Amino acid sequence: MGAPGLLTAFTAGAAALAGGRALVHWGIRKGLAAPRVAHHTDPAALGLDFDALRIATANGRTLHAWFIPAPGASAAAPALVVMHGWGGNAALMLPLARPLHEAGFATLFVDARCHGASDDDSFASLPRFAEDAEHAFAWLATRAGVDPRRIALFGHSVGAGAVLLAAARTPQVAAVVSVAAFSHPAAMMRRWLAVKRIPEKPVGRYILDYVQKTIGHRFDDIAPVATIGRIRRPVLLVHGEDDEVVPIAEARQIFAARGDTPVELLTLAGDHESFADLEHNMGRLVAFLRAVPG
Repeated sequence: MGAPGLLTAFTAGAAALAGGRALVHWGIRKGLAAPRVAHHTDPAALGLDFDALRIATANGRTLHAWFIPAPGASAAAPALVVMHGWGGNAALMLPLARPLHEAGFATLFVDARCHGASDDDSFASLPRFAEDAEHAFAWLATRAGVDPRRIALFGHSVGAGAVLLAAARTPQVAAVVSVAAFSHPAAMMRRWLAVKRIPEKPVGRYILDYVQKTIGHRFDDIAPVATIGRIRRPVLLVHGEDDEVVPIAEARQIFAARGDTPVELLTLAGDHESFADLEHNMGRLVAFLRAVPG
């Protein structure tokens, strides 16, 4: 084979390799993509007044959100940004709305990008959830009837990891409530690989490396066990004792990594998705939020 033939064969081989790699990458993104679940209710079903909003976020996208003002607030009220978990939406977090409203809090329930009624984007990730929480916080801090010194972040699952990351780099956040956070993204990814029966060597490691390159962050930097120690405001870690998605041992790992951060750990009966026990312990949550200095 002459030089032109070798060049043609090499080019064809390189194209086939690139095409195969692109197909693998598409499969990884497809397999990890969050399902988009439509809202099944809204705050009106709870008898609450609210504003439906679009809030600007990163990459020129907008977020769908519901703002529920504090009851009869003539003065600036404490407030809470509420972030759902992977594949969830703001409607799934609404069981918290009435207890928080009756306790005197304004609330902002947000759909992350690629979730609920928010804009789509190239992918969703914990850091992008954190960006969305930060933009929601910035919007809420300018809202009339809200005390910008007493805005806390609340997140569930991936949303919990996201609000910990957001608070670690947003010192204006007054407090954080993290519900069912995993300790490290790699641990969560390895559980996903096990469910899919994908061996960690070499395929799993390739997937983990590809995900880190795609999201633009090392797992070690965004892991709750790393971000918890960078937060300087009070944190409440809440975890279900029967959580099979994220074992309760991971909540204890986060707590152990707290360093000088003021952290409380509240364990409840219940699994990863159930808010029933959290609703029954709203007094603990409200007391924690009320104790936060402005």
